[in-house]
Amino acid sequence: MSSSPFFLGVDGGGTGCRARVEDADGQVLGQGLAGPAATRLGIEKTWAAILAASESALKEAGLGQESLEHIRVGVALAGLGRKGALEALSDCPHDFAKVVFVNDGMGACLGAHSGQDGAIVIAGTGSVGIGIVGTTELRVGGYGFPISDEGSGASLGLNTVRAALRAHDGREDKTPLLTEVMKKFAHDPMEIVRWMDRASATDYAVFAPAVLRHAEQGDPAARQIVQAAAGEIDTLVRALLAQGAPKVSLLGGLASPLEPWLAHDVRIRLKPADGDAVSGAILLARRASET
Repeated sequence: MSSSPFFLGVDGGGTGCRARVEDADGQVLGQGLAGPAATRLGIEKTWAAILAASESALKEAGLGQESLEHIRVGVALAGLGRKGALEALSDCPHDFAKVVFVNDGMGACLGAHSGQDGAIVIAGTGSVGIGIVGTTELRVGGYGFPISDEGSGASLGLNTVRAALRAHDGREDKTPLLTEVMKKFAHDPMEIVRWMDRASATDYAVFAPAVLRHAEQGDPAARQIVQAAAGEIDTLVRALLAQGAPKVSLLGGLASPLEPWLAHDVRIRLKPADGDAVSGAILLARRASET
């Protein structure tokens, strides 16, 4: 068994690291989990998480140290574009046959379309559009909150807090959503200012579920905010299609709740993802075995 080729895919992000090992026929042999793996946490911690998830998957697959020289690894990793990150990770010691890296978004795109041409729009805490057309890699948006990441959970939250302040001032009508938001800050705008000084994109995104819930209930302010977010996702999808992507998959925590709000011309061009970022990483490992 140990002399057969095996392929290990790893998806490393800020909340955790997932790994999966498959044989040459695509049969899943084992899976593993570990802590966060993103270059902003440091190369040493990132590599340790990658190895921990990999070891867990290999243990479940019954593959020991003697098998490592027959295993090719693909890693889809958050923050790979940071200066020097790829070079530092490539220098990390290991006993695998080969380890190749790609950023997590591209890994998700590879997985979503089984390595074929296509694109994804990720709508979660942040947002970004990524695509592959031939040898060309596409990117739309995703430059970071608050200057970018339109249509994301963070953007939904920011627009909600803005609207709540406007309603508090009497610049627009109060609604159940906006009243609920102000209540969280004891109806004191200066409490929002104090919170804002240290709030992250994740903190703003906490408001997204309430906005979506109130929008479904007909709250006019919530509906306007959600419609605006959906419009931003529409533009990401259309931009990718205009650049030659033949199909687009919508991914992320806001994908399902936002999809019904998207324009008809966008919805009909969406396709379900074939696989996830781990699938993309395994595909990367398989391709590495051909070179």
